[in-house]
Amino acid sequence: MRFMYQQWDGSEFQTQDHLALFQNFLDYLLDYGDAALDALRGLSDDPEQQEVIQRWIDDGLLEKVGVRFRLTPRAISSMQRKALMEVFKGLKPDAADGHETTQAGAGGERLESTRAYSWGDPVSELDLAATLHNAVRRGGPGTPIRLCEHDFEVHTTESKATCSTVILLDMSGSMSRWHRFSQAKKCAMAMYALIRQRFALDSVDIVGFASGAEIVPEQKLPLLMPKRITLFDPEVRLAVPIAELPKAPQHFTNLQLGLRTARRILARRGGHSKQVFIITDGQPTAHVEGDFVHLIYPPEEVTAIATLTEAIHLKRLGVRFATFALIEDYYYMDWIDFVNHLTKLTRGVAFYCTAGDLTNCVMESYLSGRKAKTYIG
Repeated sequence: MRFMYQQWDGSEFQTQDHLALFQNFLDYLLDYGDAALDALRGLSDDPEQQEVIQRWIDDGLLEKVGVRFRLTPRAISSMQRKALMEVFKGLKPDAADGHETTQAGAGGERLESTRAYSWGDPVSELDLAATLHNAVRRGGPGTPIRLCEHDFEVHTTESKATCSTVILLDMSGSMSRWHRFSQAKKCAMAMYALIRQRFALDSVDIVGFASGAEIVPEQKLPLLMPKRITLFDPEVRLAVPIAELPKAPQHFTNLQLGLRTARRILARRGGHSKQVFIITDGQPTAHVEGDFVHLIYPPEEVTAIATLTEAIHLKRLGVRFATFALIEDYYYMDWIDFVNHLTKLTRGVAFYCTAGDLTNCVMESYLSGRKAKTYIG
């Protein structure tokens, strides 16, 4: 463990209560997003609360830009680490520790066999016994033993496959129920922390989809919220020009556009394997056709077909699919047929779980790369 020493400035040390208070605020932030930061501005009349906020600023957890507060990278990293710690408390002990393949390569566990040294192989993987054996066999017994480049042998290792992942996060209005969205954000933040700590060559991108789809930057993820429901008509049939989509109701579910955005992201990402994780709680209710976005409720077959067609395009590029269907609302389970069709067409994996089980399901799928359909109740 490394220690860093510096002169004490006489200030009071942070207490556990002080640290817990900020963690409680971060939990509140997950539930209310940007509105939680706006609420801090309303505490200006309370000196005690202002003192607490100032300490958070002094500690590098918050910063003030104009009249608005903003989370610092340190605070975001703290949220990611906390989410990851919560995940590993619940992970099964046999979850895989990496993305091993059946091919030999560099960076994984050593195998029993060796191979001839090639330029660029790490010197740390040299097999000294095999190398000396080759030199003696070539030059005969006696000293000194003279080595040449053809004598060198290295340990054969399992290869570690890099992986590019896109998480498609449902931001439709129904995701505000049962704490689904806050759990989904925790899941995404834990993925960021995991990749930084253990799989530095992997990548993860977040795409939020509702009536449209957008790439979510890492620093904006904690503040993200599902779209507010603005239409309560029992039937909706709207055709909106794509250019005017921001003016339309935003709470529909356009998984097709989310998949299309994921395809563009993965096309420019590296990695030996690529995968899409879909977190959703309902059947698609929006799709793109020509220059229009069609918002349709109740869901119709035309939207499902457009979405499944986009998924097939991704599958043909070798992308692995994992769908996480949130099923607290047992009354609305008829949409599961859509998940079954998606899983069958993409030869993917489906998880049927509650919001509380979501992060463990995503992590186990990411770590183990399981191939079978799994049901978690």
